[in-house]
Amino acid sequence: MASACAGAFLLGDAGVLDGRPATTHWALADELKARYPEIDLHPEKMLLDDDDVITAGGLMAWMDLGIRLVHRFTGPAMVMELSKFLIVDTGQREQRFYKSFHPCLNHGDNRILQLQHWLQSHYAEPLSLAELSSRTNLSERSLQRRFTNATGIQPYIYLQELRIQKARELLETTRLNIDQIAWQVGYQDQSAFRRRFKKMVGLSPSEYRKRFQY
Repeated sequence: MASACAGAFLLGDAGVLDGRPATTHWALADELKARYPEIDLHPEKMLLDDDDVITAGGLMAWMDLGIRLVHRFTGPAMVMELSKFLIVDTGQREQRFYKSFHPCLNHGDNRILQLQHWLQSHYAEPLSLAELSSRTNLSERSLQRRFTNATGIQPYIYLQELRIQKARELLETTRLNIDQIAWQVGYQDQSAFRRRFKKMVGLSPSEYRKRFQY
């Protein structure tokens, strides 16, 4: 059995994916996990082949799925011929190359929402948990608990997501060098920026720019 994009919901509803590794479009991952918590979900993956069940990520990942099925039944030589004929890149891809950060804003916690809006303009500043807690008039412990409950991620990780998302945009749309971008999004240590970017995106900043710059 196989699915692409939202097709994973059909397999989930049938119980086919319980206890098995699977993927779907990154924007649907939270909903799929909430609806079918027994799935071992990996939304960063473009394709997951679990022998008799294969799941693919975004809508156009049906091409990756098709190539995998051709490989399964014919072998690598036919895959190479087919990929050349269709002009399809058979190199390894991951959905996190393409994922954008879209924070949850409809959680109903107004104090956390105000902090989120403030962070949109101040993410590049050297911020500590103590400063964030003072802005919300919450203790550090309460802030961490309420922020994580509202957004699904801890404040520190949220801040890193904002910075890396802005770095992606600058790599795509400007000719600033990577050190300038690191400084502009709040990293004083360029090597730390490169490590964080590679960990979160799956590509180095230079690889990302080469692939996605307009």
